Amino acid sequence: MDAAKTADPAYSPAAAKTPGLELPIDHFRLLGVSPTTDGQTVLNMLQQRLERAPDQGFTRDTIEARADLLRASADVLSDDQRRQDYERELTSISAGGAIGGLEIHPSREVGGLLLLLEAGQGQEAFEAARRALQPPQAPSLGSGREADLTLLAGLACRAAAEEYQNQRRYETAARTLQQGLQQLQRMGKLPELRQELEQDLRQLQPYRVLDLIRRDLAATTERRLGIELLDDLVSRRGGLEGNHDPAFSRAEFVPFLQQIRAFLTAQEQVDLFGHWAEAGSEQAHILSAVAMTAAGFVQRKPERIQAALQRLLNRGHAGVEAVMACQLLLLGRVDEARPLFSGAGATTLLLRKTAQDEPPQNHDDGLADLCAACRRWLKEEVLPGFRDIEAEADLEAWFADRDVQAYIEQQDRIRNRQHPEPHPQQTVAEPPLPAVDGFGGDWSSDWSSSDPAAALPMAPDPAQDTATATPAEREEPPTRGPQPWDDWDLPGRFADGRRWLLELQAGQRTPLAVAAAIAVLALGGVAWLSLRPQQAKAPAALPATSRPQRPAASPRPAAAPPPAAAPAADSVPLTRGEPSNLDLQTLLDTWLETKASLLAGRPAAAPLAELASPTLIRKLEKRQAENRQAGLSETIEARVESLEILERGPNRISAAVRLQYSDETRDATGRVINRSPRTELRNRYVFIREGDTWRVADFRPGA
Repeated sequence: MDAAKTADPAYSPAAAKTPGLELPIDHFRLLGVSPTTDGQTVLNMLQQRLERAPDQGFTRDTIEARADLLRASADVLSDDQRRQDYERELTSISAGGAIGGLEIHPSREVGGLLLLLEAGQGQEAFEAARRALQPPQAPSLGSGREADLTLLAGLACRAAAEEYQNQRRYETAARTLQQGLQQLQRMGKLPELRQELEQDLRQLQPYRVLDLIRRDLAATTERRLGIELLDDLVSRRGGLEGNHDPAFSRAEFVPFLQQIRAFLTAQEQVDLFGHWAEAGSEQAHILSAVAMTAAGFVQRKPERIQAALQRLLNRGHAGVEAVMACQLLLLGRVDEARPLFSGAGATTLLLRKTAQDEPPQNHDDGLADLCAACRRWLKEEVLPGFRDIEAEADLEAWFADRDVQAYIEQQDRIRNRQHPEPHPQQTVAEPPLPAVDGFGGDWSSDWSSSDPAAALPMAPDPAQDTATATPAEREEPPTRGPQPWDDWDLPGRFADGRRWLLELQAGQRTPLAVAAAIAVLALGGVAWLSLRPQQAKAPAALPATSRPQRPAASPRPAAAPPPAAAPAADSVPLTRGEPSNLDLQTLLDTWLETKASLLAGRPAAAPLAELASPTLIRKLEKRQAENRQAGLSETIEARVESLEILERGPNRISAAVRLQYSDETRDATGRVINRSPRTELRNRYVFIREGDTWRVADFRPGA
């Protein structure tokens, strides 16, 4: 850094052997005036700054050094000739790509760092104070300079951490606070300031959890740290039901945990909730069983659903009969599931809600209606809320799976050789759980995943810690349509918890009662399960590998054949009924190019409405507004290398995409503050057809 020096002794190291300290600031910013301010205004500002000296406890020497530096800057800026010479020098330095600075006398070092902190450069002041406290330039123990530097380090640490929080770089803010704490502990001074830093660090923990856990799955170290911090946070509260942390009220914690679940994989939730359940949390037992059910359903592993059912039976939970009925039906145990489901009080409401979307079909003792209710339960309460699950509640596919059929038949043979089990409903020996701040038998009112369409939006892709964030996270957030974190703006929301509460939907749906009827071949396999009692005597009546026939009452359109290869689309909008891989690649390339152009401040390459869904467009517009407010500019290069279609429907296409990605972010001065080298990404994109036009609708990293 080239320093713009003056002839004033306050800024000249004189002829002393000790070199001066260079401050990364010019006279204008140090005094707090703009380059267009006239001389009289400069003098008025000087008087105000002298009258508003800091009162945190600095020694008289530091306050006087601060005043001398302010006067010296005012002398330069209020003298026309000296100001012209200085501005010429600054212009020359900037043209050479350097940053103008001031070299101050060593005796005024602490005063200069104090002015640097007042100018909003907390990180620079903190780093300089830490260096000054280290050997060989460490001051003598007990001196006023040591006390001032220690105080300055603590204050600058808090200011730097606050600045990082405003940038949503929560992990960097936490590391800065930890460094400041270590410095103060080493000096053995300022116990009150140390307590304030510790309190700041505790209040920052939920943000750190969100920051770290939402990282790409490949960032294993960061995500592992986030899970450890989450475990510590829950333990400090006394479990899921606890409320021992006055700084993090229950009104904030419940929706916070709902957000966290969306960033955790199914196995991570099984492990975490299982760990909390072992510590005595009743709600964690239920949530771990739901996570095991989701994982078993997606992986086609009925033994995991059996383990989840057994977990609920062993604990004897009251109020979860519908969940157990659902699990029993998935395991093909219809006769045991039916009385549990019909006896659950919440089931009636669930069936009414289901009937609003699907006409009731009262054949086979209402079995099809129960299947419809169970499909709704899987869709709304079980499958959402996992980072690694993106599946439909396809019951027909579940019961058509050979592994599922084989497991059900095997368990039937085992049960036929044993004495009948007590009815699951009879095993619930404990009385209903007492309500604790809204807790009780209905676990969904607090802990089930919220309906994405009804949840309070929560922010598009917050800026991450630039030291560890992955390029994939800066491209698009991992969402499946509108999600609870779409408008993530935590700093303000934690200050006022009610502003960011999700709608818990406690009285609008009954997740436990959704269970039942699932095992019944899902609207298409009723016949298979209804015939299973005869299969024990005559297995040949329906081979285990045969696919259950779909009743004529609920026909399902046949899957469309793969489209024939088609030429690439020459332009947008993409209106081809069955777009080819090349069509979709052209659309995606155009969207990425248009997004990069707008973030770089250039005109759009194509109309946004023809390229992407309104959700993605809103996120892009918000990101533009944030960049303008922060004075940032982004240069992004993203090019699609290959595109492979994974799922295709008449109005929705999912594709695995391999692309080359790099980016660079600069501040208002043109200084590079973040750069990601060229990286190959493998992501999943979803394309939605609305009307006649295909648009980019969603994104998930690490496909």
